[in-house]
Amino acid sequence: MMHVDLSQITSTLDLRDIEDEGTPALIARGAAYAREYARIEDKPAILAANIAVVVLALRKKHDDWRGLSKPYRDDVGALYSASGVSGEQLKRLKGNVRYHVGNLARRYLTPRELRALSLDDASPLEKQQDRRATTAAILRATNASVEAAASAPAKSSKTKGMAAGEEERVPEQRSPGIVVKATADQLRLATVAASLVIQLDPDEVDNMADGQRDKLEEELAAIENAARRLRRTLKKRSSEA
Repeated sequence: MMHVDLSQITSTLDLRDIEDEGTPALIARGAAYAREYARIEDKPAILAANIAVVVLALRKKHDDWRGLSKPYRDDVGALYSASGVSGEQLKRLKGNVRYHVGNLARRYLTPRELRALSLDDASPLEKQQDRRATTAAILRATNASVEAAASAPAKSSKTKGMAAGEEERVPEQRSPGIVVKATADQLRLATVAASLVIQLDPDEVDNMADGQRDKLEEELAAIENAARRLRRTLKKRSSEA
């Protein structure tokens, strides 16, 4: 079996480096890479989380859970300096460690302690999940809007022979199946619209600049007006039934 020196892996292969190898050698090479990938797949995340625990222990020693004091910062700086990691790699590592520190702090500190430190109750992981949920809701809204537009009746045409200035609209004839699809799409629109509004966070709204608040006020007023018009339609149909 061909031996692949994985210690020499410092960059991506070039096809020209291995194109003359035989099929058994290529299979052996690929299998070796796959085994190494499986061996180290979770290690970067585990190591970053372990560094975060060390950083959190330093914060506890300095009684500095926010990590703002100079003695604490000096110790953390010494940690990274002793590691020998530098440049973009160090920047990525610090970002990953900060993410884990934020999650771990909210595991060890009570909500009261977090508030006393002016820290959010929500962890970075929870905020990430909220952002993903918001993105997914926006995507659902976009898809629902496209489908609703596609299933909506086309604009009715003007009847021939009408006098100038007079118009009579002829309703489009649609099959029952298309009507059912169109009404279902409208209900989907209402569902995703509600899910988007519900996700508006009062705490984040409180952080908005004045111009942002004014714009949000306009958008909410438009939502309220649209909701009132739809409710009037619903009440009208209910009274006619």
